[in-house]
Amino acid sequence: MHMLRLILLILFIPAAALAKGEKGGDFDYYVLSLSWSPSWCALEGRARNARQCTSGSGFGWVLHGLWPQYENGWPSYCLTGARDPSRRETRAMADIMGSSGAAWHQWKKHGRCSGLPAQEYFAKARAAYAAIRRPEILRKLRHPVRLPASVIEEAFLEANPDLEPDMITITCREGRIQEARICLTKDLEARRCGTDVIRDCRLENALLAPIR
Repeated sequence: MHMLRLILLILFIPAAALAKGEKGGDFDYYVLSLSWSPSWCALEGRARNARQCTSGSGFGWVLHGLWPQYENGWPSYCLTGARDPSRRETRAMADIMGSSGAAWHQWKKHGRCSGLPAQEYFAKARAAYAAIRRPEILRKLRHPVRLPASVIEEAFLEANPDLEPDMITITCREGRIQEARICLTKDLEARRCGTDVIRDCRLENALLAPIR
């Protein structure tokens, strides 16, 4: 009996994590994902000649997305009757998302799962982004540094006294600080992250490049 339960658990978890085509609006909470632009540009953006990565653009923490989430796993590419956003609506998000293309992709993969019209989803994403204070000290960095990823989490906690350690996680990619992910209720109040989201980067010498 224990073996049967184990097999079912193994089969169930990937299915939940990779769910597609779910009904829009059926989720438990949001993950606000903030991407450190210099890391993304170094790993992907410059190779794509992304405008976000041009010298002087000034992007630091950009809005990667506002992701509907289950307590375990997440929906994606959901079914919804809401119309897709216009070019004007996606272009209007470029100031915090880096490009209109990023906004369009986030709507397709995650926004449709919110159950909201595109205009309301983008407004909610902007409100969530504005509500989180990005540590100002990181904008003053002039040279690349290596530091424990936990330092970035501590900086967010200091800048946002209402946050607790289990409400935010810092991720790394290829030895670099990648993202800060903050868990929010449907009303955008900070809440504890699900166990599949709380996976803090443990690097003690993660690279943090400065804003250009």
